[in-house]
Formats: sequence, structure tokens, C-alpha cells
Amino acid sequence: MLNLVRTRTQLRSNRSMPLVGMDYADPKKKNNFVGKILMAAILTALCILMLKHSPDFNPPTAFSHHEPGVTHVLVTGGAGYIGSHAALRLLKDSYRVTIVDNLSRGNLGAVMILQELFPEPGRFQFIYADLGDAKVVHKIFSQNAFDAVMHFAAVAYVGESTLDPLKYYHNITSNTLTVLEAMATRGVPTLIYSSTCATYGEPEEMPITEETPQLPINPYGKAKKMAEDIILDFHKNSNMSVMILRYFNVIGSDPNGRLGEAPRPELREHGRISGACFDAARGIIPGLKVRGTDYKTADGTCIRDYIDVTDLVDAHVKALEKARPGKVGIYNVGTGRGRSVKEFVEACKVATGVPIKVEFLPRRPGDYAEVYSDPTKIRNELNWTAKYTDLQQSLQIAWRWQKSHLNGYSLSVATS
Repeated sequence: MLNLVRTRTQLRSNRSMPLVGMDYADPKKKNNFVGKILMAAILTALCILMLKHSPDFNPPTAFSHHEPGVTHVLVTGGAGYIGSHAALRLLKDSYRVTIVDNLSRGNLGAVMILQELFPEPGRFQFIYADLGDAKVVHKIFSQNAFDAVMHFAAVAYVGESTLDPLKYYHNITSNTLTVLEAMATRGVPTLIYSSTCATYGEPEEMPITEETPQLPINPYGKAKKMAEDIILDFHKNSNMSVMILRYFNVIGSDPNGRLGEAPRPELREHGRISGACFDAARGIIPGLKVRGTDYKTADGTCIRDYIDVTDLVDAHVKALEKARPGKVGIYNVGTGRGRSVKEFVEACKVATGVPIKVEFLPRRPGDYAEVYSDPTKIRNELNWTAKYTDLQQSLQIAWRWQKSHLNGYSLSVATS
């Protein structure tokens, strides 16, 4: 108040002498005042312009604040096969979705399809980033108000993991730690972790329950188990909601034909058996290589629990819906039925209508003879049951997408 009074007194003492009963301001003082205002306006405009061009300036968006009634989910690896299907389902269910992906395994084409399907402001955004860069990850979390994280991002080929184990420990274990640290720093309350049955290794008894000892036998399974251990150790002193889903061999694609599986050509050697079957049916490769015919199974080939991607995504969404503060849920996601590789190949021949040539080779390092799930726990606690259990039908749906996308998404971007 003293400064205000003093200023008013000073202004009065600077007035000109009255003329005909009126006061007139000094024109020099008036021009000086206007000049100061103009200078302040110019400086303000320059500051705003500089801020807008600064990499640290991000104007508020719908993604940067929490909104009542809207759940904002970060989907890591959301440009990949499973992650893109999960993002599609979340968007259909009116979630707000942010995908973070470095496109090393994912497809920009899948992201563009999601953008075309959900163009409304505040529904969907894609951020090109590598989870291996902790500084970038923390910046993403500081600029976005996430309510939950579905963590899919991971390299995921058993054979490749035995050839390049360090890559798997870094990409899976280390990157998960970075995401978890960012979640803890920003107070993100819910984590849905996409794990794998590979953490069980080769159990002595079938089917696999959540109580089956985890004894992984390849770097992929070991890296995933390490990530699980980190999450569970952190949770002991946290109120975070955690759901860990250990799923089995994924097949199929979006029944409406919008998304599918389009692995990079250089990774075909390590890819899923379904991709190899389709490549053989399309003549991209001369035939299908089945590795291992001397396992202790009925026909000598490996037995797996094949889960349709639509069912798998449904399990993740149900886990998100059922997540509760301070609670941990661990679930096997499978059909509860094992199918041999030979059975799978025969179903693929029927689904594609192509007499695929099959070459039988020695076992692949890191593989195990038989794994299939007991889905009792997830059925009882999450009310989830696999619906797409017809192997041939799932392959037919995926084959339909393959035939209509002979070049994949045609817009996939390879990065080093």
C-alpha cells in the first residue's frame, strides 16, 4: 500500500498547470508510457515465440491432464502385433490412449489405421520414443497424465534371445525398470504387465497353474521373470495396482480385418509359427521348417497353448477393470488345451487351402516340449474365458488379413 500511495503522489506532482479549469498530460510523458507498453508487448511476444520453439514447451492438451470419467492408458509397444490390437480395443471401449513405440518391431501403418478410426481430439496419440532412454521416458510421463500403463513393449523371440541374450535383458528387464520408475515418480496408479508362459520353463506337471515354479530356460523367459521380480519387489512398499498376465502362443487377428500381424522380413527366421505358415502359403519362403520331432509328446513335436489375440486383449482389459489399489493379480491366459506343432500345421493347411511343404529339422535351442495353461484362476477372478478356441477359424481370420495385405501395412518403418 505504501508503494501504491507513493506512486500516486508522484504522478500528481508531474501534472501540467491547469488551463481553463482542466488538466492536460505532458505529451512527452504520454509517448514514453505508450512506448513502454509497446516494448513490453514485443518482449512478451518474443518470449512466447521462443517458448513455442523450445523442446521443453508443451501447451496443455487433453492428454496432459486427468479428466473425470476418462481413463488415460499408456500402451507401450502399441505399434506391435499385440499392442496395436490392445490399443484398438481400448479405444473402442472409450479409453484415452497414448502409444509409445520406437518402431523397431512395430508398424507405423497400424498406428495410422488407429488414427483414422479415432480422429477425435483427445482420443489417441502416438509418441515415437525408445524406452531405453530414461530421460525421454521421464519426460513423456511428466507431460502426460496417465491413469494406467499396459506394458507390452519387448523383443519376444525365444530363438533370438539365445543368440543375443544381452539385448533381451536390456530391452525387457532394464526397460521395464525405467517404466516402473517413471510411474512411481509421477504417481501412475495401475500397471498391467504383459508377461509370458516362458517364465515357467519346462514344468514337470501339466497344466501350468499360477503356482507352478518359475524356472525359465531361455534368456527371453529369464528376462521376463526378472522384470516380474522387480515389479513385485517394488509393490511390497507401494499402493500401486499390479496385474501380471502370463500368456501362451498368440495367433489370429482383428475379426473385422483392420489389424493383423506383419513381422519384419529380417525377423522371419525367429517369428511365430503362424507367420511362418502364412509365408510358406504365400510362397515367400519355400516351405515351413518344424524344429524338433523327438520330444516326449504324442507325435514328437512341441505342444503349445494357442491363444487368439482377441481373447488375449480381452484378458488385459478385464485385468485393467478389476485392478485395485495395493493389490497384485497374477494370471495365466490360455485356452487350457495343448496342440502339437503338427496339428497346427495341418490346421494352417486347411485354413489357407495351400499344401504347405514341411521340412523337419533338429530342435531349436531354448525350446521346451509341452506347455499349456490351467485358466481356472482367471476365469474365477476376472470372469474371463477364451472364446476364439477354434484353431482353424483363428487362422482363417488371420489368413484373410494376410491375403489383403500382401505388403503388410506398406508403411512400416525400419529403424536401427
